[in-house]
Amino acid sequence: MNENAANDIVDMEEDTQRGKYLTFVLDNESYGIGINNVTEIIGIQPITLVPELPDYIRGIINLRGKIIPVMDVRLRFRKIFREYNDRTCIIVIDINELAIGLIVDSVSEVLIIPDQDIIPPPNLSKVNNKYIKGIGKTGSEVKLILDCDKLISDDETDVLSNIE
Repeated sequence: MNENAANDIVDMEEDTQRGKYLTFVLDNESYGIGINNVTEIIGIQPITLVPELPDYIRGIINLRGKIIPVMDVRLRFRKIFREYNDRTCIIVIDINELAIGLIVDSVSEVLIIPDQDIIPPPNLSKVNNKYIKGIGKTGSEVKLILDCDKLISDDETDVLSNIE
């Protein structure tokens, strides 16, 4: 296969993922992540604590022999910790070539949200919306679309990539 054909296949795969978001819930708020970032969804697993990591990095899990750091998205967004239950899920995503698990209250569904139905987050000077890429309008509801690349800083990426 020549390079142009390979690039065309990659472009077609990206087009089939365009506008698709995996939605999940924290408290009563709905969020979405671009499906192209999602590797898999698993139930909550036993988590091994690692000293001296930020509190929202809960530790690591062993996923079929691969060590993956897990982040509690509630804590990342400065929400109150809630005990994990049978609805709690880990969404495994790739951020800058680093696999990381996002612990969420529950996963909802995959939605198609066209670009024209996503607006920029409000620019409120006292509120930092660095994790929010946009606000998706879906019928009478809204979904906060996350910017996965901003969930962890470059420094944290360096630390977490050494754990793997």
